[in-house]
Order: sequence, then structure tokens, then C-alpha cells
Amino acid sequence: MTIRDSTARYGAVSRAFHWAVAALMLWQFGGMLSERILGEDSPLAAALSANHTQVGTILFVLIVARAVWALVNRGRRPAHGPGLRGYAVRLGHFTLYALMLAVPSAALLRAWGNERAFAPFGFQIFAPRSPDEVVATATAIGSNFHGELAWIMGVLILGHIAMAVLHQVVLRDGTLKRMTG
Repeated sequence: MTIRDSTARYGAVSRAFHWAVAALMLWQFGGMLSERILGEDSPLAAALSANHTQVGTILFVLIVARAVWALVNRGRRPAHGPGLRGYAVRLGHFTLYALMLAVPSAALLRAWGNERAFAPFGFQIFAPRSPDEVVATATAIGSNFHGELAWIMGVLILGHIAMAVLHQVVLRDGTLKRMTG
């Protein structure tokens, strides 16, 4: 297995980023879904969402690194195919990357503008603001878009999974093998 991507398959680094992000997204969505279904006071919901900020911070770092790695390997990656289908695949992946960056960015914007300190893992990134220093626009953007964009991203992720299954089970074209080895 090579570290870098090739036209035949994704390399070890791309695969590691993909599956690490997938696992952490599953954790994040599991926490939020359990809160919605079981209620915020549910022990399962509390356990899954207690570290939402920390997991989100790790996700953001991994997603930025993944996006940079994708750009570095842009010319080497497996082709998505010609025509409308290839365009749809590229648009879908671009939209997923954009949302993976936008969702935590909205949360960071909210954290930057509000009264609470933002200190994942005990490392202060944003100091707390006094009530008269709150940046209402930043907190409103973060509050209004973080969750909503996350649910849209969740739907796109389900579509991504469905297409991977379609390629594996129906089309049998080896698309899934490029990311699984």
C-alpha cells in the first residue's frame, strides 16, 4: 500500500483521513440523534454528546488536513468518470468538503463571539467575552447555521454511503475498493 494516492486507488493517508473522519462523524451524529430521540437527559445521549466540542475540534483539524492532502494529491486521485455522472460525483464531493469545513467553522465563529471561553482539551483558543463585548452577529451565524448545515451534511453523507453500496452491490465496478483496499 502506498502512502500517496494513485489513479487506481487512494493511498494510506487518504484512507486514514476518510475512515477517521467517518468514525468521528458517526460519533457526533450518534450523540445528536440520541439527544433528539431519547432526550438530552438520556444517559446514552449524555455519554455520546458530552465531548461534542472536543470531538468536533479533532474533526476540524482532520478535515483541514484531509482537504490539504486532497489538494496535494489532486492530479493523482482516481478519476470520477466523464460526463454528467462524473460531474455529479465531483459536485457531491466538493459539497461534502465544503460542509465539513463550514459546520465546524460556524461553531468556531459562535465560540469566538460569545461569553464562554473556548478551550477544548484545556487549551484556550478564545477567551471569554464580557456581556457587552459579545459579537451578536458571530453568535447568531454560528447558532443559526452549525446544526442546520450539519443535518444537511448528514443527509449528503447518507447519500454518499448509498452510492458506495450501489457501486459495490449493483454496479460492481470496484469504486468502494479504492477507499477500502
